[in-house]
Amino acid sequence: MPIYKLQTNKKSKNYTSSITILKKGNTVRHLSIIAAALFFTSTGHAAVTEDAYIAGYAAGILKHGFKVEIPTLIVREGVITVPANKLTPDNRVSIVQALAQIPGVTAVTVSDSIAGGPTERDAFAPIQRPGASAREPGPGSEEAVASEGVPAAGPAVLETGMLPKGHLFKPLLADPRWAHFSAAYRNYVGNNIDGNNNGAVSFGETIPFYRGNFGNSTVQWEAGLQAAVFSDFNLGAPSADLINSDFIASAYGSMRAGNFSAFGRVYHQSSHLGDEFLLRRLTSLERINLSYEGADLRLSYELPYGLRVYGGGGGIFHKEPSTIKPWSIQYGVEFRSPWRIEVVSLRPIAAVDIKNHEQNDWNADVSARAGVQLDHFQTFGRKLLFLVEYFHGNSPTGQFFRQRVDYLGIGAHYHF
Repeated sequence: MPIYKLQTNKKSKNYTSSITILKKGNTVRHLSIIAAALFFTSTGHAAVTEDAYIAGYAAGILKHGFKVEIPTLIVREGVITVPANKLTPDNRVSIVQALAQIPGVTAVTVSDSIAGGPTERDAFAPIQRPGASAREPGPGSEEAVASEGVPAAGPAVLETGMLPKGHLFKPLLADPRWAHFSAAYRNYVGNNIDGNNNGAVSFGETIPFYRGNFGNSTVQWEAGLQAAVFSDFNLGAPSADLINSDFIASAYGSMRAGNFSAFGRVYHQSSHLGDEFLLRRLTSLERINLSYEGADLRLSYELPYGLRVYGGGGGIFHKEPSTIKPWSIQYGVEFRSPWRIEVVSLRPIAAVDIKNHEQNDWNADVSARAGVQLDHFQTFGRKLLFLVEYFHGNSPTGQFFRQRVDYLGIGAHYHF
């Protein structure tokens, strides 16, 4: 099995990265034959050829995202081994989390043995990968070093305690009401409540307050708060009038076991119309004092090659108006490409989210988004995405949930 080691050429002031393949025989000829064969064979064999890609991608994240140069970065069978002397207490958690989110990564190890020092247990209490035999890494033994790691499980096993970094449940990219920062332009096809050229912004965050492990296992749980404001504006009005704002606040709990994760919450939502909109539509508008509390649960599973599926449902209570029917279901699929456009460091993204509400006779509300993620623009674990979007169904804007709408748009999204 080949081992891919990222080495840095320091003969010039401008460092250049190259991947050295540690294998006997005619390396280039053999690798070319193997790569061609694996492309058309099973996905299990394809993981081997991804090690070179993972090494290059990891080096890019370290260099451009954290300003860290690592001359020895070993990747074997999806396991990244990072020398501990290149990390600091401030960036250690963030780096391991960022590397673990690379598609194809199965584990991330932090070890002093690469630098010739004693082996150090990682800050996330690493355990052996399932099926790996227990042994101490010997001097110069790259295979032994890589055999002990943190199971990536999508993201790695994360730090525990108060106000931890990272999140156990990934955001729902196409959900129109997932808390995050965004700004979008939307063109409504056909009738809309107030103009066909609208702007939409959201301001929100998911804040984990505490994270822990279930016993001595790698299964983790966390509890925190999630809150956001979603506002729509009529860009065709003289002062780009505010149409409506939805306020959502929730207490949530999430867990992760390998590639499986879950997110449950108890939340409040209320909707409020803009002043200018009310003044212009005072005589023709049927205002709804929409406000309710609810609870829901979503389950997610991450598949190979950047695919993810999820589903769940929930209900509302203490609702106004009281005639609103309570139940709803939600499901969807996402694709975060394991490949990227190297020239501009863009990663393709696509997602579809579907909701069915009892109130709307279980008609499907379809939200689809596709675009790119800027891999070189990552701060505090957040990623900038530019996505085109399409929506068909009952309006996600609270006051107008009875109205059927269709829109096309484009927006910028800042996700963790």
